[in-house]
Amino acid sequence: MSTNGYTNWAVDLAEVGPIYPFQGYEVLMVIIGVVFWIGWHRIQFVREGEHLEKARHTGDEEKVKAQLERY
Repeated sequence: MSTNGYTNWAVDLAEVGPIYPFQGYEVLMVIIGVVFWIGWHRIQFVREGEHLEKARHTGDEEKVKAQLERY
């Protein structure tokens, strides 16, 4: 499988240029990566906020206050 169009590698690689797949899509991949990264953090922030809010309301508040007042 050739991703750059070369069928014979018996050439001077200094003249070939980039030999990795998806040449020319670097900027697009960076933009997609940054959008994914920011989206992931936003999703995690919302989900963890919901989890912490649910954890805040678990248990008996009177018992917690009584234990805290002991100290």
